[in-house]
Amino acid sequence: MVMLMCLLALMGCNNAPPTDKLLGDLNSKDEGDRVKAVRWLQHRQGEAAKIVPALIESLQDGEVDVRWSAAIGLGYYGADAEDAIPALEQAQSDYDARVREAARVAISRIGGKE
Repeated sequence: MVMLMCLLALMGCNNAPPTDKLLGDLNSKDEGDRVKAVRWLQHRQGEAAKIVPALIESLQDGEVDVRWSAAIGLGYYGADAEDAIPALEQAQSDYDARVREAARVAISRIGGKE
């Protein structure tokens, strides 16, 4: 029974939604959908051209967790997210300290000045 549960858990971990669905979820009215989408998109390194602009737009989301996750995600893309630096610089003025710090770290990972 335990092995069956482990197998089912492992199978579930590999069922990542497709990138296009996640990009669509960024426009969901549900905050949870947007947060999940931003966090999944952080790990799609081979698709930076599609994802980085969407994460830049997510820096303007009304929900703090979405903005925070978008800033973190942009940092994961490194030099591929160079176009995000102006938006991240703006995010350094966010009212939420987590967003400001994530933006600062992302800029340093992308290669810009802190």
